[in-house]
Amino acid sequence: MGFNCGIVGLPNVGKSTLFNALTATAAAQAANFPFCTIEPNVGRVAVPDKRLEKISEIAKSAKTVPTQLEFVDIAGLVRGASKGEGLGNQFLGNIRETDAIIHVLRCFEDGNITHVEGSIDPIRDAETIEMELMIADMDSVERQINNVAKKAKSGDADSRALLALLEKVKAVLDEGRLASCVELKDDEIKPFKMLQLLTAKPILYVCNVNENDAAEGNDWTRKVEAMAKERGAQAVTICAEIEAEIARLDTPEEKEEFLSSIGLEEPGLDRIIRAGYSLLGLLTFFTAGPKESRAWTVRAGAKAPEAAGCIHTDFEKGFIRAEVIAFDDYVALGGEPPCKDAGKMRQEGKDYTVKDGDIMLFRFNV
Repeated sequence: MGFNCGIVGLPNVGKSTLFNALTATAAAQAANFPFCTIEPNVGRVAVPDKRLEKISEIAKSAKTVPTQLEFVDIAGLVRGASKGEGLGNQFLGNIRETDAIIHVLRCFEDGNITHVEGSIDPIRDAETIEMELMIADMDSVERQINNVAKKAKSGDADSRALLALLEKVKAVLDEGRLASCVELKDDEIKPFKMLQLLTAKPILYVCNVNENDAAEGNDWTRKVEAMAKERGAQAVTICAEIEAEIARLDTPEEKEEFLSSIGLEEPGLDRIIRAGYSLLGLLTFFTAGPKESRAWTVRAGAKAPEAAGCIHTDFEKGFIRAEVIAFDDYVALGGEPPCKDAGKMRQEGKDYTVKDGDIMLFRFNV
């Protein structure tokens, strides 16, 4: 699994249309009324990667297996959701389980599609959702402070450290800032993650525009991009309706022709994937052979045993070494045997840091 993203936004901004397009299914009901999504829908999609196709071709693999992304379509939130308005905060729990948040913002006018706030203003909409997430985080932090305070007073060292962290988080939230703004010491990073705060998650703003603005964006998307830059987040502009049309086409050739006809070089999904990888600090490595070539996702900075563990926990436990070929060498020389002959297959140990595009073979003993 590459990563898991919760798709959030106000009702009628195009969340479910985007979800359906991304997963090429009709699992989420897209309709012009609030709360048409009444259960969180989960969809997995293959990550397009031309490198994998090339590796598979060179290795003459019987099967090609891309890595996958998981998207969770969460019901439209409204002002007051943290206090039970609309479908309430039951869906906030679904967001807690995700690695990152894709925040869909409506950046198009359409008199046939109602907006719950009565007008188009993506910055206001972003602030509305984030305020609900902050309120939910405040409630969570305050409850935990009350629970930990007694133990801290008794002198328990771990409780005192956790209490200090919680109070630091509360101070930031009280200022109206996201929990991601908290400055953490090295020993606070792990306990901070365990708090599962909604506003600590990386955010990718997805600006949903009409077809005419898909290539260049508009004034609203530029405002969102400025907001994202200020917050250390990222923004991508897509047209959910175009993505839905692309999803209905059968062949890569048809999709390429359609994109070319409207002045686009690639589907919005590809841009979302790249932005998501960058947001979460992920990279891709590959395994290749006659049976299959496969792409795997691991966090940037991971050592070779961790990458081995992505394939199977036994590989990590019994890790001996990794045999590594850089993608460019693999392609230029034509596969594993010529890379071996040319000395381009390296023997790497436990301290090796995996690089994006590495083709890896793990040796292990269990």
